[in-house]
Amino acid sequence: MIQEFKFRPLSGWFPLLIWLVLLLGVPAWFAYQVANHDQPEAWQIIALVATIVTCIITPFGFQAVAPNSARALLLFGKYVGSITESGFYWVNPFYSKRKISLRVRNFETGSVSTPEVKNLAGEIQQHKSRTSGRPSKVNDRDGNPIDISAVVVWKVVNTAEALFEVDDYEDFVAVQSEAALRNLATRHPYDSEDHEISLRGNTVEVCQQLQGDIQERLDKAGVEVIESRISHLAYSQEIAAAMLQRQQAQAVVAARTKIVEGAVGMVEMALDHLAKDNIVELDDERRAAMVSNLLVVLCSDRHTQPVVNTGTLYN
Repeated sequence: MIQEFKFRPLSGWFPLLIWLVLLLGVPAWFAYQVANHDQPEAWQIIALVATIVTCIITPFGFQAVAPNSARALLLFGKYVGSITESGFYWVNPFYSKRKISLRVRNFETGSVSTPEVKNLAGEIQQHKSRTSGRPSKVNDRDGNPIDISAVVVWKVVNTAEALFEVDDYEDFVAVQSEAALRNLATRHPYDSEDHEISLRGNTVEVCQQLQGDIQERLDKAGVEVIESRISHLAYSQEIAAAMLQRQQAQAVVAARTKIVEGAVGMVEMALDHLAKDNIVELDDERRAAMVSNLLVVLCSDRHTQPVVNTGTLYN
C-alpha cells in the first residue's frame, strides 16, 4: 500500500525572479554583443540556446496550490510526495502533477454522476453533474421490501491512497456507500419492539453503524467519512398499505395492554383499601362482581352508564 508523505517544495517567487531575469536579460545581452561584434562567439551562442531552453522548461515547475487542494508529484511514474499546503511553489519541471481536492463533499446514495466532457481543443462541452438520489429497494431483516437512501459526507485525507490504490475514488466512495447501506438494511428490521434496534426506531444508532461500515470499506481509498445520515426510509409501495394497517393494529394492541395493566393495578388498589379500612366486607362473589364492573369502566373505550343499587347489599 502506498503511503502519503509530504513534499517540501521551493517557494516560487525567487525562481520566478530568476526566470524573468533570464527571459529579459540574456536576449538583451546577446543582442548587445551582436551589435558590437561582427561574429558572435561559440560560447555566446551556446549560452543563448541554453537560456532559451531553460526559459521554456522552467514555467512548467510553477505550481499555485489553493486552500484545501493538493498536488501529487510523480517523476517518470514514481511517486515522490504530495503538496498539501496552499501557496505558490516551484518544483522539478519534469514532475507530473496530479491535482486532488481536499474539500468536504457529500452525495446521496442512488444518484448518478455524469463526467465532464471536453472536445479535442480542451474546451468543456458538458460540465460534470450529478442527478438527485433515488431510494434503493432492499429487504430488511424480516424480508419486508423497503425504500432507503442515505447522505454521506466525506473528504480525502490521504492523497496517495486516493489516487493510486483505487481506479476512481469518487466512484469507489459512491459504490461502497451504496453496498454498506444495503448491508445495514438487511441486518435490522424496519420496526420492532423497544428492546431491539430497528431502522425506524433507533435512527442515531443505525446512522453510527452506517458510518462505521462505510469507513471500514473506504480506509483503503484514503477517504474519511465525516457523517452519514439516512435521508429516506419507507416501506415499498406494494406493501405500504398493509404495513400501515399492521402498525395501527400493533399500536391499538400496545395501547390496550397499557390500559389493562393500569386497570388491574387500580382494581387491586381499590380492593386493598376497602379491606384495610374495613369499609365493607365482600365475599368472593361480590368481589368478582366488583372487579368485573371496575374493569369494564376502566377498560371501556366509551363512557359507561352507572346503575345505582337502592336496595340492600344482596338485592
